[in-house]
Amino acid sequence: MAGFRIHGDGPTLLRAIPHPAVTVAITIGDNRFEVRDPSGRTHSSSLALGLTGNPFAVRFEDIECVQIRLSPFTASAVLRLPLAELSGGIVSLDDLWGRDAIRLSERLHETRSWPERFALIEATLSTRWCDDHRRAAPEIAWAWHQIIASRGRFRIEHLATEVGWSRQRLWSRFGAHIGLTPKRAAMLVRFDHAIHQLVRGLSPAQVAADTGYADQSHLHRDVQEFTGTPLTSAAGEPWLAVDNDAWPSSNAAETGQLP
Repeated sequence: MAGFRIHGDGPTLLRAIPHPAVTVAITIGDNRFEVRDPSGRTHSSSLALGLTGNPFAVRFEDIECVQIRLSPFTASAVLRLPLAELSGGIVSLDDLWGRDAIRLSERLHETRSWPERFALIEATLSTRWCDDHRRAAPEIAWAWHQIIASRGRFRIEHLATEVGWSRQRLWSRFGAHIGLTPKRAAMLVRFDHAIHQLVRGLSPAQVAADTGYADQSHLHRDVQEFTGTPLTSAAGEPWLAVDNDAWPSSNAAETGQLP
């Protein structure tokens, strides 16, 4: 969970880079951002972004916001919808939570410290937890955790054999719950590991070798596909610095973090 407050001198445009988690952004106060989904619809209030392989352009001037990253299983229980309905897209929290989303934003505005805000959000997520029929089959959870644990390098063709399902059944059930096919999920997880290695300053050659890419060209193609920008500039994308800590501090930004 990360909180940030940015006051700029004019409109700022950032690129939201795909991440192997569901992203929930909760705006605070009257300031808003603008993000356009693949259908062309513009969102400017609290939202949930499903697992996707596409970057999104985010435009804002002054913004105060809390970003939460949730595993697919937690997100499905908290948002109360199958993640396939979020597949590659964005849903407004107002549509999912109604007045509760607005009240949460208002209470966050009234709460001035980041620790208190994080505690409020954790309490809200706990009260909204509802796993009933949305609980994933153990086979799907196992397949997802194998992909995560291997950083996207688990041999996808072995997943169905390991869980005792047909390939068609696993692909269908996995996609319905996660919102991506197992292959696409593994690509996203491997890319995420690789791009953060690049952010830490490792060379493309070393990253390609360490993360299981066939060669540097393969790494370059994935980075271009997932970020929409060449590898030489992708590692400098500000969104990647959020991760599990917080937005990078600057003269224009005040950040909070929850480890």
